[in-house]
Amino acid sequence: MTGAVCGPASLVNSMMDLHQGTLMLLGPTMNAKVAFELSERIPHLSLRMKEHCHRALVFATRMKKLGLKVIYPGLEDHPQHTLLKSFANKDYGYGGLLCVDMETEERANKLMHHLQNSTQFGFMAVSLGYYETLMSCSGSSTSSEMNDEEKALAGISDGLVRMSIGYVGTLEQRWSQFEKALSRLQDSGSFNKY
Repeated sequence: MTGAVCGPASLVNSMMDLHQGTLMLLGPTMNAKVAFELSERIPHLSLRMKEHCHRALVFATRMKKLGLKVIYPGLEDHPQHTLLKSFANKDYGYGGLLCVDMETEERANKLMHHLQNSTQFGFMAVSLGYYETLMSCSGSSTSSEMNDEEKALAGISDGLVRMSIGYVGTLEQRWSQFEKALSRLQDSGSFNKY
């Protein structure tokens, strides 16, 4: 991570105090190896983001056609689609994150299990920043501290699976992995819409 400290001189100076300052205790500069690796990745970030966003739109569209309940701002039925479309960069689309509502935590976990362990589609994780597809069941992970009323207000069901669609492998290869996992879920009797 990198960032900048902004504020009054008294704040910045207190953070730089040799004996008590946060910057001095935690390190005022980025690790040289991390800084180098970051500088090597920045030039092609736009290419990666375009593919990340493109794949998310394709996956969301295909998942919806299979009868899944998909939440993605690139789909025309999303409540904020028109707003986002009005200011989105057309080259980058609507982002690389989507949600699939499997309705129950049990079904969400079974889907993620098959996606990770049966077809190697992606990985279960809490943090969704990576070049591989990552997924989590929000109700039992990042939003687990919210009560039922707060979750309902935020639109987070027990079976909501968030996915950050990765950009490795071909799109068709990854889609095939998704379909196989969904088929296994159907074969187990855990999902009947497909």
